[in-house]
Amino acid sequence: MPGDEDIAIAEKRMYGDRREETIAYLACAMGVARVALSDDQIGRFGLEHRCLAHDIAGAAGQLAVATDEDVLLGSEGSFRPADFGPAVAVGLDGTVVAAGPDGRVARLTGDEWRTVGHVDNVRAIDGDLLATADGVVRVDDGELVALAGGTAVDVAAGGPYAATAAGVAYFAGNWTVEADGDASLISAERDGDRAHAVVDGDLLERTDTEWRPADPPEAGIVDVTYDAATVAVTGDGTVLIDPVTAKDGAPVWRSRSLGLAGVAGVAVP
Repeated sequence: MPGDEDIAIAEKRMYGDRREETIAYLACAMGVARVALSDDQIGRFGLEHRCLAHDIAGAAGQLAVATDEDVLLGSEGSFRPADFGPAVAVGLDGTVVAAGPDGRVARLTGDEWRTVGHVDNVRAIDGDLLATADGVVRVDDGELVALAGGTAVDVAAGGPYAATAAGVAYFAGNWTVEADGDASLISAERDGDRAHAVVDGDLLERTDTEWRPADPPEAGIVDVTYDAATVAVTGDGTVLIDPVTAKDGAPVWRSRSLGLAGVAGVAVP
């Protein structure tokens, strides 16, 4: 039976002349896990940090993780506490934005957390936007500004979009529902045109004119992020990638179960 070193060598040979390897990080009940992605392949994975992770965000080589004890800051798999306290959600907007179970929302400036306000039941953060039980809220110049709308369970700064019980809503001064149904997830590139949502349990992707089924091989997707490929994760620890390599037909989803419980999010720093 081949050992870990033999497997690593084989995977490096498999990936060798392809796209540079990307590392994705998952927030789960066991902690923060990492998985190597290359082209249309899902490679080695392992647990980087033990904790109870509720949310994760990544951008510009940085990671932020919301845990039941603190916000963790990381890069290249090394994590340190940020002295925020217990957190339910995190986002990256040039700096880290975090929300606590008590409703406190703060932005990290240098090594100091500056409270920008309080809001009940923060469900998700993306960039400077928060999804809450009272609608979408924006962190704007050191304060919280309500963007109205109904209860939001997720939000995407690219767009911007919100996932609501009425569907996927797009904001352009007012909220307009673009895809009807019970939306539980929304993700969108800030510097690209990819966007995905889970509506009535089905994964949808945004085209130029509409939202259409993305047809992944697994159900139960809880988060989507973007690198060269679209990366999705399920709550029970299956990673899926939809590669963008040019083919005669549509790209084919690849998937691999990592055996991780309670996955809450995925990020590529």
